[in-house]
Amino acid sequence: MVQRQRQTGEAGVARPRWTAAVAMGATLLAAGCRQDMHNQPKFYPQRGSDLYADGRSVRPQVENTVARNQMHENAYLYTGFVNGKEGDGMPFPVTIPVMQRGQERYNVYCTPCHSRVGNGAGMIVQRGYAAAGNFHTDRLREAPLGHFFNVISNGYGSMPDYAAQLAPQDRWAVVAYVRALQLSQKAVPADVGSGGRVEPLSEIAERNGFPAGFAQDWALPPTAVKGTPDGKDYNISVDVNNTPTSGAGTGAKQASPARQPAVPNSGLVNATSKQ
Repeated sequence: MVQRQRQTGEAGVARPRWTAAVAMGATLLAAGCRQDMHNQPKFYPQRGSDLYADGRSVRPQVENTVARNQMHENAYLYTGFVNGKEGDGMPFPVTIPVMQRGQERYNVYCTPCHSRVGNGAGMIVQRGYAAAGNFHTDRLREAPLGHFFNVISNGYGSMPDYAAQLAPQDRWAVVAYVRALQLSQKAVPADVGSGGRVEPLSEIAERNGFPAGFAQDWALPPTAVKGTPDGKDYNISVDVNNTPTSGAGTGAKQASPARQPAVPNSGLVNATSKQ
């Protein structure tokens, strides 16, 4: 009778014997959920501390410590700038392997937007992405080589940077190949070596059996989808200083691709490719 009363509460309902075990387990579990690591003594950045004699929690840098890329700030190879301006030269000799590497990297990373011939009408542009730069405009033909390296390294307008995808040497190889693409579409006899010959792209197209319109201006197909509610461009137009132009925004007018009148007789550049 005494044992029975010990197992009942005020309401006379028997309590299971495992209740005490559950309560003990919950107590142990609660004791284990402490925040020792969260509440541990530590230093907060840029706050004072009485642990060190100078009163600072931040310790001085080890002697000769440099930040990431800090040593490359003044090197043309890594910046493309000379005395604060975009330089116009290659930091190393342009050889056949360099051109081949540039073509290979260009075809991987640049053709989706700029196309194989660099006219800015790549496949994703034809499907509604912001119009890419046309390398065959007078502005970009006259741009220094450092400009292209700077754009690849830091981005421009709707174009993101490719610093993570392309090492500096590969960026310069792409720059050399871009210049070769420009030369392929506007070459003169003085641009080719002894025995070389400049041929209009229209003649090359005709000789290889391409249609008459193969060498004419490029234009987006009527099936291109802009991907915006009003069917207009979504990108912001910028000027040469990367500054938004007046009236920029959706519907900003894009320049049509330039004509491609000539191509040098060279095996390095396949200037007759259409994508």
